Amino acid sequence: MKIEQIYTGCLSHAAYFLESNGEVAIFDPLRDVDSYISMADANHAKIKYIFETHFHADFVSGHLELKEKTGAEIILGPTAKPSYEAVIAKDGDFFKVGKCMVKAIHTPGHTMESTSYLIFDENGNQHSIMTGDTLFIGDVGRPDLAQHVNSDLTQDKLARLLFHSLREKIMPLEDHLIVYPNHGAGSACGKMMSKETTDTLGHQKETNYALRKDMTEDEFVTELLSGLTDPPKYFPKNVLLNINGYNTLDSVLKQARKPFNPDDFEKTAETDVVILDTRDASAFSKGFIPNSINVGLDGHFANWVGEIVTDINQKIILVTDPGREEESMIRLSRVGYDNTIGYLEGGFESWKNSGKKFETVDRITALEFEENYDVNLPVFDVRKNSEFESEHLVDAINIPLNKMSLHLETFPKDKPFFIHCAGGYRSMIAASILKQNGFNNFKEIAGGFSEIKKTNIPKTSYQEQKTFL
Repeated sequence: MKIEQIYTGCLSHAAYFLESNGEVAIFDPLRDVDSYISMADANHAKIKYIFETHFHADFVSGHLELKEKTGAEIILGPTAKPSYEAVIAKDGDFFKVGKCMVKAIHTPGHTMESTSYLIFDENGNQHSIMTGDTLFIGDVGRPDLAQHVNSDLTQDKLARLLFHSLREKIMPLEDHLIVYPNHGAGSACGKMMSKETTDTLGHQKETNYALRKDMTEDEFVTELLSGLTDPPKYFPKNVLLNINGYNTLDSVLKQARKPFNPDDFEKTAETDVVILDTRDASAFSKGFIPNSINVGLDGHFANWVGEIVTDINQKIILVTDPGREEESMIRLSRVGYDNTIGYLEGGFESWKNSGKKFETVDRITALEFEENYDVNLPVFDVRKNSEFESEHLVDAINIPLNKMSLHLETFPKDKPFFIHCAGGYRSMIAASILKQNGFNNFKEIAGGFSEIKKTNIPKTSYQEQKTFL
């Protein structure tokens, strides 16, 4: 038996490849499925099953793509009602993969159909469990996502179901089991996941706050629901795509692989499109096409596109580093953004060399910021509230990036100001939004708060502030 975790850092997502005696099962695949097929071919094996732990919100699953290309059966948990052919497993059903067995264990709570899969090795011994978004390393799945699709499912109801799923279905299992979750740190499907992506169940029973033996149901609900941030806006739309189906990735890429020369790109940009520049923050700051939004590929690209481009059907034209056009298209489609209609051939340099107008962002180092620091000039911190509360500059104004479009009137147009995030990725997204909205009187701080911390500019924390209130 072979189990391999296939981890995609930009989505904090884990898919799994299980092979035994020439048969393969894939768990929670991403939409670009050719890598799974190649793995099966390399093992001289055939993909038999595609197990889905639930209808995912944070990405479009590759279950339909994989079924179409391999003929494998899709397995979903109890209560699932997809719009396509699938096997709806009952609690306790077994599925044979080579000489191994996979047992479906219904674990509602994150969603109603959420199902974990217990893996038995060739000797019939319990080996591991695919927990999906029911149990993470250090955390459990948030119970408020399904209510955005079905208003009858309150977060309180789902949290109580999750409490019983964990205690009646997961915690009684053997301590040596390897826990294989669907996500790690950085995913919006939980709130405090570990950077580790596997662990033993026994260790999780000892260390995971949600598995405390003395915890009451009400205590569990209170702890689980406290501190939840709003989920990304595209989550409900991804759930519906995973339930109802979607266009093939091949057809999406066929439409997107249209190169535009600078003149044609400029004409297309005048229509109802979003210009998405996927280069890194440093390159973007030195020159970009007016009205572009910068979301760098080398970060949590899909998550931030989903936050900034709120219409999943929005037409998009791309500016990328040459050679990264298709990577940008695929990563957009992983979260359901299937309406890319072309890209700038030759990247930004072709635009610049054509003599067309471009803009820049005034980017300074933390040391330059310190030299020019003035308590009378506003500093905007676009990190999350929790990051800000941990430590921030005295008198800084916290407007998290995902809330920025609601508070543009807070940014002054009559005097200079500064913006920063933790490391420079999010603040360049913010800078591109400000530029798009006519702000030219600001400086963005490269390296963000991680570099600002090294300066002597006064800093404080939320806790310290409270002592002076």
